Amino acid sequence: MLNDTTAAYFTLAAYFDTRGFRYLLFFVVMFLYVFIICANVVLIVVISVNRSLHEPMYLFLCSLFVNELYGSSGLFPFLLIQILSDLHTVSAPLCFLQVFCLYSYASVQLSNLSIMSYDRYLAICFPLQYNTLMTSGKTARLVFIMWFYPFLAIVVLVSMTAALQLCGNIINRVFCDNYSIVKLACSDFTVINIYGLIIMCILVIFPAVLIVYSYTRILKVCYCGSKQTRQKAVRTCTPHLASLLNFSFGCCFEILQSRFDLSSVPSVLRIVLSVYYLTCQPLFNPLLYGLNMSKIRTLCKSLLKTEGLASFLKLNQ
Repeated sequence: MLNDTTAAYFTLAAYFDTRGFRYLLFFVVMFLYVFIICANVVLIVVISVNRSLHEPMYLFLCSLFVNELYGSSGLFPFLLIQILSDLHTVSAPLCFLQVFCLYSYASVQLSNLSIMSYDRYLAICFPLQYNTLMTSGKTARLVFIMWFYPFLAIVVLVSMTAALQLCGNIINRVFCDNYSIVKLACSDFTVINIYGLIIMCILVIFPAVLIVYSYTRILKVCYCGSKQTRQKAVRTCTPHLASLLNFSFGCCFEILQSRFDLSSVPSVLRIVLSVYYLTCQPLFNPLLYGLNMSKIRTLCKSLLKTEGLASFLKLNQ
C-alpha cells in the first residue's frame, strides 16, 4: 500500500542535468511551441473562414490541426516547466491528466488519418458519386466519431490506471506515460491489460485496416485508370501518406522506448525518440499541407501579406 507522499506525486527520472544550457533549451522548446500554435491556428482560420474550403477533405484537415494544438498543449507547457525545474516531479492528478491528453491525442490522430484515407478512397474511386457518398451530415458524424470514441476509451483507461495500488512513484520518462505507471502497480492489472487489448483493436487495428483497404483500392484504380486519375491520386494522397508515415514512425519509436530496455542508447537520443510523435507531427503537418495544397497555400499567402487581411476577407465574402 502506498504512503501519502508516494501517492501524491511522480518523479520523472529521464531528465538529466541541463544547467549549462537549460535556458537555451527552454527558448528552443518555446520557439517550437509558438511556431506550432501559429502555424496550426493560421490553417484553422483559413479553412474556417473560406467557404470554398468547406469540403470534407479540408474539414478533416481542420480537425487534424485542432488535434495537434490539443496534443501540443498537453506536452510543451509541461516540458517548459520541467526544463526550468530542479526537482522533476509532477502531482498525481496532473500526471493522469497528461496521460489522458497525450493518449487521446494519439488516438484521435490515427482515427483522423484513417478517415482521411477513406475520404480520398471515395474521391478517387467514386468521383461522380463522391458528393452523394460523403454528405455534410456524414462528414459531421465521422468527425464526431473520431473524437468521441477515443476520448471515451481513454477516460476509462486512465480511470482504471488511477485506481491501481502502486509500489513506487518513479517514471523513467520526461512526461507521464500510462504504461510506465501500470508497471509500478503492486495490485493485479490483468483487467487493464485485457481492456488495453480491446481498445487497441478499436483505436489502432481497425483504423490501420481501413487505411490499408483504402490505399489498396486507390492503387488498384490508379493502376487501371488514366494518367489524369494517377496524377489526382498522387496530388491528394502524397501529403496524407507522408503524414501517416511520420506519425507511424513516431509511434514505433515510442513503443520501443516503452517496451524495451534502451539503456545502452544515449539519454538525449532516448528523449528525442520518446517525444518524436508529439513534437514532429504538429510541426510537420502544417508545413506539409500548407505547402502542398494549392488552395491553402494561396489563401495563406493572401492572409499573411501586409494588406492581405482585407483582401482575404473580401475574397471570402
